[in-house]
Amino acid sequence: MSVTTAVATFFLIWWVTLFAVLPWGVRSQHEGGEMVPGTDPGAPTSFRLGRKLLWTTLVAAVIYAVCYVVYVQRLVTLNGLTSLFIGTNK
Repeated sequence: MSVTTAVATFFLIWWVTLFAVLPWGVRSQHEGGEMVPGTDPGAPTSFRLGRKLLWTTLVAAVIYAVCYVVYVQRLVTLNGLTSLFIGTNK
């Protein structure tokens, strides 16, 4: 795998993971009872973007490491996948 492919793959995994991590630990103003006048009740009280980015990077690194091992060790091959869908056992 080239460096460009590895970086692009990690970025895609990181980006998808970001959207999975964003809702972790978010409390709305309505839940916290701290309503700021003129804001939506569903707005978060404390967003903590730095923690979200750190968790995103850690989770994405673990997912990328698993995908890299699967790729390097050839644990999943195209022939293996096609035999699952076609039903042949070659």
